[in-house]
Amino acid sequence: MNGITAWMEKYLVPVAAKIGSQKHLVALRDAFIGMLPATLTGAMATLISAIIGTFPGALQQMIQGPTKAAAATAAGTGWTLANTPVFRELNNISAIVNQGTLTVIGLIFAFSWGYNLARAYGVNDLAGGIVSVATLMMGLPNQFARFTTALTSIGGMDKTTGVSKANDAVNTVLSNQFIATWKPGFAAGQLDAGAYFTVMIMGAIAVIIYSKLMLADITIKMPDSVPPAVSKAFLAIIPTIAALYVVGIIYYIVNQISGESLIFLIQKYLAAPFQAMSQNIISVLIATLFVSIFWFFGIHGPNVLAPALDGIWGPLGLDNMSLWKQIHTNGIVDLVAKGATSRAHAINGEYVNMWVRGSWDAFAWFGGSGGTITLVIALMVFTKRKDYKIVSRLGLAPGLFNINEPVLFGLPVVLNAIFFIPFVIAPLVAVIIAYAATMLHLVNPVVLQVPWVTPPILNAFMATGFDWRAIVVTVINLAATFFIWMPFVIAANKLEETDLD
Repeated sequence: MNGITAWMEKYLVPVAAKIGSQKHLVALRDAFIGMLPATLTGAMATLISAIIGTFPGALQQMIQGPTKAAAATAAGTGWTLANTPVFRELNNISAIVNQGTLTVIGLIFAFSWGYNLARAYGVNDLAGGIVSVATLMMGLPNQFARFTTALTSIGGMDKTTGVSKANDAVNTVLSNQFIATWKPGFAAGQLDAGAYFTVMIMGAIAVIIYSKLMLADITIKMPDSVPPAVSKAFLAIIPTIAALYVVGIIYYIVNQISGESLIFLIQKYLAAPFQAMSQNIISVLIATLFVSIFWFFGIHGPNVLAPALDGIWGPLGLDNMSLWKQIHTNGIVDLVAKGATSRAHAINGEYVNMWVRGSWDAFAWFGGSGGTITLVIALMVFTKRKDYKIVSRLGLAPGLFNINEPVLFGLPVVLNAIFFIPFVIAPLVAVIIAYAATMLHLVNPVVLQVPWVTPPILNAFMATGFDWRAIVVTVINLAATFFIWMPFVIAANKLEETDLD
């Protein structure tokens, strides 16, 4: 055991430390963390809408089953909180909040990414955020161009002049009505989590160009008498112009060559393959393993792996939540039953992601990374060491809200050889059980993004769209991980007795 620890300290920890300190990855991690207020607010709004729109319908589903509950709803006999005036208005307000958060989360991420990346380079961070937002908006497909093409295809508009060339009255009316009512616009549907990969790539290019020019002092300098805010704005003008024009040239060339927007190409050829790989059990287990290993050496695993966890699995969770808002739990269950569990098997363009970022929080990382709430319980039951008893009592309350730093560093679990094996194995076992249950349709996949501080069991129940079976899976995982931790806690007692002798 000591040999394995020494090997990892020599070869793995330095690599993890470099990853954890690499400024671009640190900026990406901080960008996701910076979005938490908006993400959690949007998630809360969705949860409020979910509760109002499904309860006590969800209870009816638990008692009668989804088929009978759906029939009752269709017949108008199913009653929910949304039928009452106060809750109905709260539901509408929550929809507005959701529109300003999760619906445009890609836009929020663009600013957070540009801000933190410019900050990592030590230049004007506000301008960096603006450059990144502008980069995203530049890449959105122009709705006017698409509608113009559509009208041209039916003979309603000349492609070059914009003049109606329809031979029949219907197309003439369509063309004239479109021209009269059209307002410039963009594909707003690309402002959600689907924009993440485009922002990460193109936003990085733009902000790095901007930052390099700022550091090279290729700027417009104003006299000292000019107010600082104005002076800073003028300093950023030349770097911003250069950065946005370079990105604009890239967008234009790609569009001219391929006939398609770069945002769609990135989604199709880069994001989609990564996201497809993420649904493989091997990918899920590798991510789980490295989070535990990094934490064992005192390195915040989820932060180090944030580009993968939040950049790949995170958008999948937001996609599930967006889909759930449209078709609700019964629709999710129906899609899963029909095998629409990947982009390749989508039904009418809709499919469910079976494993998302929230799946770990719901089924494996209860009490925090490593699932340490069961360690705390095992300590309270079996430990004979006074220091362990004190730490377990202190760690219980935070652990119920998935805060486990008091246990990781107070026990400690970090660099404690006796606890290395269960700390790694327990979450892997929990993930395997939950993954199998999800893939076998024994429990609904995670479709709602629940705040990470939500206590275990309740987290899984809410995250799966109020599926009571999620409670059963979580209890099984809690029991399994408890029995994994138990012999090592007992062994720690024996080690202490040996030391005392």
